[in-house]
Amino acid sequence: MKTIGRVFLSGTAALLAGCSSTPKVAETPPPPPVVAVIPPRPIPPLGASPNMVIPVKAVDGTRRTVNSEISAAQALWNLRSAYNVAALNCTGTEGAPILAGYTEFQKKYAKSLATTNKNLDKEYKARFGAKAIRERESYQTQVYNFFALPPVVPSLCQAALELTTALQTVPAAQLEGFATSSGLARAEAPFRAFFDSYEQYQTDLLAWESQYGSTRAAAPDDAQTIASPAVAANLF
Repeated sequence: MKTIGRVFLSGTAALLAGCSSTPKVAETPPPPPVVAVIPPRPIPPLGASPNMVIPVKAVDGTRRTVNSEISAAQALWNLRSAYNVAALNCTGTEGAPILAGYTEFQKKYAKSLATTNKNLDKEYKARFGAKAIRERESYQTQVYNFFALPPVVPSLCQAALELTTALQTVPAAQLEGFATSSGLARAEAPFRAFFDSYEQYQTDLLAWESQYGSTRAAAPDDAQTIASPAVAANLF
């Protein structure tokens, strides 16, 4: 009996010893590594080239374009050029009123436009002498290329539709005044808005590259100016 008692007590002690041991605490896994979320690289507005050269702003904050600091006669002729580009490029049902409007514009203001054309010839001859024709043609090419900038043409079409409506109430004697006061500015507005958005893209891109790493420098062949590869033809 004594032996049995000792075995019982020994077993009970062992059981109690097992119950009194401290349970193991599961180890906490290390936190997952912090993954930096890199925002998308900024892209040019309206699907434009990433390496465009846009007109710069002067000290006073205004952007210098082919339409800056020109005579009243040149303003009217540039408005005509913008309208011409729109008539050529704004096709389909939506663009039909523009072509019709430009055709009417040529007829309604034929005398005013002819006078403006002669006045421009005089201005160029006074400024450039024997080089007048070449200088005028060179400048006119720049004007057509400006208004034919592909990313902005859809917006030009909308401006041309509004211009078509506005011209319905402009007398021939007030055409030049209309061009200098608001007409040319309306045609150019989409381009100025685009240049502003493109400038913001350039700023955003510099900030992105500074924080997340720059990409390869653009090769010289990648550069693009505001000139369109095709020059719009005059519609007479």
